[in-house]
Amino acid sequence: MSGRREGSGPPIRPIAVNRRAWHDFHVEEKIEAGIELTGSEVKVLRANRVDFQGAHVRSGGGQAWLIHLKIPPYEKASVGGHDPLRPRRLLLHAREIARLEAKLATGGRTAVPLSLYFKGPWVKVEVGVCRGKSRGDRRREIREAEQKKALARARMRRR
Repeated sequence: MSGRREGSGPPIRPIAVNRRAWHDFHVEEKIEAGIELTGSEVKVLRANRVDFQGAHVRSGGGQAWLIHLKIPPYEKASVGGHDPLRPRRLLLHAREIARLEAKLATGGRTAVPLSLYFKGPWVKVEVGVCRGKSRGDRRREIREAEQKKALARARMRRR
C-alpha cells in the first residue's frame, strides 16, 4: 500500500474564478478539463493574470476549444510571445466531448469557463454547462442575498 492517504490527490492551487458566470448563468453541470498552453502562458497564469470576459467553449469535429480567454503576453518573453486571445484546445476524452456536444445541442445551453486552477503541475479549467438567467432571476437572487444579510445582522444585534 502506498504512503498516500485515500482521497488525497495532487494539491490544487486556484488561479482565477469567473464570478460573472455565476451571476449571468444557472450552472447545470461542471466538467474538469485540461487545457493546451504554451510555456509563456503558464508563466502568466502563475502570476494569476487572466481575463474571462466573453470566454466560452465551442465543440465540433471531435474537439473542444476555449474561445476568447485572454491571457496577456509574458513581459519577460523573448521574441515571439503568444497571442492573448488565441483559441486553446481543451483536453477531454472523446466520450466527454460527445456528452458536452449533446448537452449544448439542447436549446438555450452554453458552456463557459468557471475557474482555472493548477492541479499538481497541470493547469485545469472547470467548464460549466449553463443556461442563461433572465433579468428577473438576477434581481430575485440579489433580493434573497440582501435578505440573508439583513437576517444575519439582526441576529448579531440580538446577541
